[in-house]
Amino acid sequence: MNNLRNSVRLIGNLGAVPEVKNLESGKKMAKLNLATNETYTNLKGEKVTETCWHNLIAWGKTAEIVEKYLDKGNEIAIEGKLTSRSYNNKEGEKKYITEIVVNEVLMLGKKN
Repeated sequence: MNNLRNSVRLIGNLGAVPEVKNLESGKKMAKLNLATNETYTNLKGEKVTETCWHNLIAWGKTAEIVEKYLDKGNEIAIEGKLTSRSYNNKEGEKKYITEIVVNEVLMLGKKN
């Protein structure tokens, strides 16, 4: 059951081209935005689709795979863990960010 602790699995579509950076430490980092959709029927009997956006971070070999193979609109499945961090912006306000650190990426859908 230990592998269930802080485990996130999502299937969705990339909302933008992944942003990949080579850091001074030599590590590679990729930032991605993933959209997941949930469809349900409301009380009026209308079909409603809600989209939720998720911030993803990939490191190292996973970031290399993201850079090489993924593009805006691709359907992917990911597995990772939920993380939170904070920082102070230029105005001195504290900002909070929740992200998913990706351990595995599975490319779904059609090949380009």
